[in-house]
Amino acid sequence: MQLEIAIAKDPRDIGTCMALRRAVFIDEQGVPEHEETDGEDDSCTHVLARLGSVPAGAARFRYLKGDNETYTKIQRVCVPEGLRGHGIGAAIIDFIVQQVRAERRTRIIRLGAQTHALGFYRSLGFREYGEEYDDAGIPHKDMQLKL
Repeated sequence: MQLEIAIAKDPRDIGTCMALRRAVFIDEQGVPEHEETDGEDDSCTHVLARLGSVPAGAARFRYLKGDNETYTKIQRVCVPEGLRGHGIGAAIIDFIVQQVRAERRTRIIRLGAQTHALGFYRSLGFREYGEEYDDAGIPHKDMQLKL
């Protein structure tokens, strides 16, 4: 089966993204529902990966304005447990990076990485900055990629 990644525009596809996030973050990792559903989804672009007809991963991103710069924030990257280790997460991140490059709205991409995934994001060119912090009971570090 071939991996297909696309911007989720149809409400059913966005619902599929939410279901994947629920399975990974709430059910598997124990993130409280009120923290996972943060009310920001309407201001984000959602990305859905499929292996054939099987939902294989999701993420969201949005453009934000900081003190002196505009940047892209990638959030809620998830791949179901049984599909991890096959490059799906890397393909989702690459898809988003290519989207951001094509749109030319920012030259900085940031994300908050669970500390166990730092090596994964480093391998994709992201670099850590700042101190480790707790997000929903899980240790995180901020990372960024400069385009």
